[in-house]
Formats: sequence, structure tokens, C-alpha cells
Amino acid sequence: MSIVVMDKKEELIMRLVHYFITEENYNPIVVNGVKDEIWLENSEGPYYIVRINSNNIFNKEQLNFDHFKTKSIVKQIKKKTFSFNVNTLNILLDLNENLELEAAKNIVDAPIFDTEKAITNENILEAFPNINEKLLKDTTGIDLMINVTKDINEKTERENRQYEKTFSTKKIYLTQIIMSLCVIGFMITILYGGLDTLVDAATSTLTKLGANNIQYLQNKEVWRLITYMFLHGSLLHLLVNMYSLYIIGSQIETYYGKAKFIIIYLVSGICGGLLSAIGIGGGTISVGASGAIFGLLGALAYFGYHYRLFLGNVLKNQIIPVICLNLLIGFMLPGIDNFCHIGGLISGIFIAMALGVDGKTKKSERINGSICLTIFIIFNIYMIFFR
Repeated sequence: MSIVVMDKKEELIMRLVHYFITEENYNPIVVNGVKDEIWLENSEGPYYIVRINSNNIFNKEQLNFDHFKTKSIVKQIKKKTFSFNVNTLNILLDLNENLELEAAKNIVDAPIFDTEKAITNENILEAFPNINEKLLKDTTGIDLMINVTKDINEKTERENRQYEKTFSTKKIYLTQIIMSLCVIGFMITILYGGLDTLVDAATSTLTKLGANNIQYLQNKEVWRLITYMFLHGSLLHLLVNMYSLYIIGSQIETYYGKAKFIIIYLVSGICGGLLSAIGIGGGTISVGASGAIFGLLGALAYFGYHYRLFLGNVLKNQIIPVICLNLLIGFMLPGIDNFCHIGGLISGIFIAMALGVDGKTKKSERINGSICLTIFIIFNIYMIFFR
């Protein structure tokens, strides 16, 4: 029978990993090509990255190389997580005590020379003042390994339940209901105005049915901020928007849940309509679901940012390019209401912040989102009704 024997440094590593994961909500990062290093990430923590390094560093050349390697890996993390300032706590467990440390940009070296005593490093204690109180102390050897593994597994299990709740396949029906209402709105437009509605009489018919326009809003017809979302000016306009809504709406309804989905959709559409009324003026009407759809895109980008360790490539290669491309098309082609798109996009991000991503968004972030959304709405209302 084999006996598990750990030295004091290995025990300290386990205690540190246990503390950062269970007490400070850090998550392990898989870093290829490293040995005797543990990388932990928490974008909301005092340090974005905590690196626990047990490699021997004896001289200045080794320390410089260690900084170079750390910067290279941090650079990769920046690209993947869309982070600009990734400050790193570099915990060194096997550093020559006589070696003079030099400051490195965004890397704070924190050597621990005595693995058997309480942690005294000022950089660690300043960021994590309770670390000595919370470190497991009562167990050693195999018992320590069992306790650490048990606690980490319990935390992972809780997180996995949250991930499963968020990403599991759900029955989607609100997206289809909204699509059906848009189709019905299009059919009513044709029936009300005849086959010529989509050519010469379109503007007149759509205006009567509820198209958006600043003059009508100022005339207290604010219900148009709802109805315009379900009207479309042509079959192509309808098909493009319904395809986009089917793809993006299904994801938002899955990730955020049905209540948050309908709030994001309607409020984004209303805010898009407000900015549209200001931007296009009194001579043109606005119709279509695209403002609300851009709000869904904004919410999807916000969601992807919070899950960027898993969705970083999707955010970078799909979500952001789709947003930029559609805005660019709106600026280049006539007849596209880009003010509505921009208003929907901005408000979609703010609404998503205010509603929050379950298990990810902090209370302060929700408050900031609510404040930003309120300011945005008040500004638009002032520009339409009180300027």
C-alpha cells in the first residue's frame, strides 16, 4: 500500500489553492506548457490573476525569465478575455532570499520564504487580509488533500448547477410569439392598404397603423413606440429581421430566461424608437424590429463578456463582428434607421447590466446599469418633449 507524503511546500500550495477557490471565488485556468505553476482567475478580485509558482528561482536571470513567461501568458489571457489591465499576483514559493526583486508592470511579486509559518508578505495581506484566518490549518498529508478536494468539488458542483441552469436547452416560445406578431402586423399592413401598400402607399398605411415619428410622439401618441416594432416596410425587411430574431432571440431567451428576455426586447425597442425619433426627425417614419434585435445583441455581448473564458472566441469572432458589420451597413445604405439600431444596442447593454447575468453580475453592476439606462431614457425624453 502506497502512502501519500507531502512536504510543507506542497501542503501550502494546497492550502492556498483551497483558499483562493473557496473563499475568494477564483477559478483555475488551464495553461499549456507550464510546470509546477497554478494559475487562478477572478476578474472581480483584488488581482485578476493569482499565480502560485513553486519553481526554483535562484538568480536575477531566472527571475527575469519568470517575468517574461508570466507576461507572455497574461498577454494571451488578455486577448481571450478582452481585458485591458490584467494585474497579477505572482506568489513565489522557492525564491532565493538574497535576490533583490524588481518592479514589473502589472506583476506584483509576493515571495513566501517560510512555508510553515503564517503568511507575512505585505502584498498578499493587503489584498487578502483574512488569508491567515481562512487557510486550512488543522489537517496535513492525506487528510488535507481529502478536505481540499472535497471543498473544491462542492464549489465546482454548485457552479456546474448554475452553468447547467443557464446553458441547458429550454423550451423557446416567446421568440416565436414575437415573430408571429410581426408577421401578423405585416399581413395587416397589406390587407389594410392593398397590394400597393408596399410600394407607393406604404408610408401612409404604416403611419396609420403605428409607425414611429417624432411629431406623433410629441402629439402624445407614445403607443407608437410599441407598435412600430411589429410593423415592417417590405417582405425583405420582415424576412431579414425575423431570421435575426429567431437566431438571437432564442439565445437570449435561453441564457437570461423568459422574463428578462421580454423586458430586454421591449425596453430596447422603446429606447431605439426614442433615439430614432430624435435622429431621423419629423419627415420620416420608422418601423421594424431591428432596434429591439440590436438590444438583444447588446445583451448577448454582455453575457458573452461575463462568460468570456468559455465564449471569448465566440464574442470576438461572431458577436462583435456581427454588431459592427450591421452598423456599418446601416451607415452605408440608405433607408436604414441606424439611430434605432444604436439606441437599441446601447439600451440592451444597460438593461442586461441592470437585470444581471445569474451568478455573475454583482449588485453594484446592476445599480450602475439601472442608473445608465435611466439617464439614457431621460435624455431621449427631454430631447423629444422638452427641448
